[in-house]
Amino acid sequence: MAFQSKSGLAIVVVVVALAWTACLGQALSPTVVNGGEQGQEQASPETHNSEFLESTSGGGQASDQGSPGSISGTVMDQSGAVVAGARVKLVNKDQSLNQETASGTDGQFFFSKVPPGAFRLAITAAGFASQSFSGTLHAGEIETVPPIALTVADTRTEVDVSLTQVEVAEEQIKIEEKQRVLGAIPNFYVSYTADAVPLTSKQKFKLAFRTMVDPFTVGIAAAVAGIEQGQNHFYEYGQGAQGYGKRFGASYADATTGTLIAGAILPTILKQDPRYFYKGTGNITSRALYAIANSVICKGDNRRWQVNYSNILGNLAAGGISNLYYPDQDRNDARLTFANAGIGIGSTAIVNLFQEFIIRKLTPKLPNSHTSQP
Repeated sequence: MAFQSKSGLAIVVVVVALAWTACLGQALSPTVVNGGEQGQEQASPETHNSEFLESTSGGGQASDQGSPGSISGTVMDQSGAVVAGARVKLVNKDQSLNQETASGTDGQFFFSKVPPGAFRLAITAAGFASQSFSGTLHAGEIETVPPIALTVADTRTEVDVSLTQVEVAEEQIKIEEKQRVLGAIPNFYVSYTADAVPLTSKQKFKLAFRTMVDPFTVGIAAAVAGIEQGQNHFYEYGQGAQGYGKRFGASYADATTGTLIAGAILPTILKQDPRYFYKGTGNITSRALYAIANSVICKGDNRRWQVNYSNILGNLAAGGISNLYYPDQDRNDARLTFANAGIGIGSTAIVNLFQEFIIRKLTPKLPNSHTSQP
């Protein structure tokens, strides 16, 4: 009985141990609950298929982002007519793409295999102003840009020419050399141009020589010599061709000596402008005083008013030089020379009054610019 009870107890112990071991092994083994939420999950075939589709879908989308597209459009003018042969240049943002084509007879152009991204079109055509268009091409997109209308090119040509002061003065002299009272009498030493540019030494001598060789100057000297010969003035010169030649030489010397000394030599040395600057504005009194004053004042090359030494000394010099070629009994002493210089200054004032009020009306081909405002 004791053995039996021990054996039974042993059997019971073995059974319990086996049951406990079975329970423990079941607890330690992996179990899938509700599709594998506990323990180590076991993927179903549907799960593998879903992940494959997602991966292939994602790969296809990445492939679409880099796929090229195309760009096309039409070039026309402002009237809507197509422009054939227009050059169309395509570039992208980083300048790595640079393609060029020409519009066809229908005005259309086409670019294929264009990488996606920002792009710019530059359109040029003969006779038209350049045009441009910018846009963005998406992956695989077939882009048709709006019609590109070209405007007719401006045919005006702008030339920036900066004349030097000498060139400006030269142009003003050309105008002054056309000034003739009644279309015949030279009136070169008057400026009707506002703010006339000072003359260079060369231009002062040029204007003086132009006056000295003018046919009117020569004609007046010839006429005065004829009158003096007819009246037997300066009888020591005699008559005949020889006497007339001497009288003509003296008369012409009187005219040219004053012009050369007072109009070129002294103005060059003293840096003065030998011209009379027409006022043309203000009341009669102010204009008359201005004209009279200009017999003893003038503009310097610095455009400032100063004593007109050129005219004053020029009259004195001309009177003194005349003593070299007139007969002895007709030569003047120093007092008479100074008196004649005063008369010369007075005659300049009278001529200036005529310039200010009368001569301008009798002088054609004057510039249209506004008159000077000294």
